[in-house]
Amino acid sequence: MSPAPSPEPPWDAPAFRAGVQQALDVFLDEQAVRLAPLGDDAVLLVEQARRFVRGGKRLRAAFCWWGYHAVDASPADDAALLRACAALELLHASALLHDDVLDASDTRRGAPSAHRLFEGRHREAGWDGDATAYGAAAAILLGDLVLSWADELLRHCGLPAERVAAALDVYDLCRSEVIAGQFLDVSAQARGHADVDAAMTVLRFKSAKYSVERPLHVGAALASAGPAALADLTRFGLPLGEAFQLRDDLLGVFGDPAVTGKPAGDDLVEGKRTVLVALTLDGAPPADRARLDAALGTALDAAQVGELRRIITDAGAATQVEEVITALSGRSLEALAAAPFDDRARTVLAELATAATQRSG
Repeated sequence: MSPAPSPEPPWDAPAFRAGVQQALDVFLDEQAVRLAPLGDDAVLLVEQARRFVRGGKRLRAAFCWWGYHAVDASPADDAALLRACAALELLHASALLHDDVLDASDTRRGAPSAHRLFEGRHREAGWDGDATAYGAAAAILLGDLVLSWADELLRHCGLPAERVAAALDVYDLCRSEVIAGQFLDVSAQARGHADVDAAMTVLRFKSAKYSVERPLHVGAALASAGPAALADLTRFGLPLGEAFQLRDDLLGVFGDPAVTGKPAGDDLVEGKRTVLVALTLDGAPPADRARLDAALGTALDAAQVGELRRIITDAGAATQVEEVITALSGRSLEALAAAPFDDRARTVLAELATAATQRSG
């Protein structure tokens, strides 16, 4: 009688994150050599890119990795697949760089945002022109550069060309969705109104798809997945991505700045018309509704943030969002259980779902 096969070892998430970081470091080392002839300004660009891709939860990279292994459990070229996963972290860094400019955010992960850092450099050097405009321009260009690098790293990850081509089709769609979703968000803030349906549309295209569903699809495309597998991944990934962003919306109002790396009530200061805000405006008494609506997008001190938190809580909006997160997470896990995925991938994807929706930062 032959011995039973050894059980698969548990997934080493810290080692995976370290592998993604190494892939990014090697790639940025190559870019630094390419740009060195441009001088010190180009060196600073690469340094800031390094800062924005250092650390983090690597959820998008992880969903890409396990999207691959959900449909193909056979051994892969791990180094090449890690580079493909790392490309999504460059895409994420680009989105953060642009988002901070659009939202006029002062901080990112507890440190100065890129446009504020460039702005400060301009002031300290006593250069000509407007320091704020220089900072914004520099950060936008850095975001554009990182976005182009994401495409380059995915195209040259080292997996078979026909698989990479299929993944690039998904990646192209992902970029279009997140940029258009960001524009919907900017437009909702400009109009000063977004009902729950409009806020959910922004959430879905600006964040949910590019955070979970499309990374899963990129990984699956790299494994030569067919339409049925991609549909199974959507049934798991889209509601999970929506729950992920709803958690982010709660943290943007109620999160601990020491954990989130953003000021208290930052989403309120930035005037974000989130599902949480839309539900509050639907359910709050007229005086509270008017107070919240007038305060969105204005400078707020700690007491004012506390008052807006009270309005949101009293309206039942925070509780409603928690309930929706629970319902969406349940729907996602039911789809995961029903899909014909590799068992080990199913286990890890369930763990990732918990990490995405129950985080505190």
